Amino acid sequence: MKLPTISSQMKRYLLVGISVYLFELVIIIAAQALGANSVMAVAISFWAGLMVSFGLQKLVTFNDTRMHRRIILTQFAAVTLLVLCNFGFTLLVTWALQSHIPAAVARTIALGITTIWNFYLYKTHIFTDSKQPIVL
Repeated sequence: MKLPTISSQMKRYLLVGISVYLFELVIIIAAQALGANSVMAVAISFWAGLMVSFGLQKLVTFNDTRMHRRIILTQFAAVTLLVLCNFGFTLLVTWALQSHIPAAVARTIALGITTIWNFYLYKTHIFTDSKQPIVL
């Protein structure tokens, strides 16, 4: 049986995601070393990671070079809304599975699902072809 091939765009998407995750871990460690508590460190790393991820996914993964202020603000709002939906979905999955599997496993399942739909939404609606208008 032949395994499906992963497109170069999907590889870039996953590489950016892993890199941003590592970036967020470094920020958490640095913030705590500078005296931030755990919640503050995670909050700082979350928003820094969101901004870095937005830029890298837009430019590196999807080659969307449109830089008009309105487009960037619309895209950032869409990505932020998507992140909030991902958060809600993650909590729902964790709640639904809490008596059956460990929280880390539930989080991993939710992350796998959101990774797939994020890629689809980024590709088809948020970071569309540079010649096309944003479709939300």
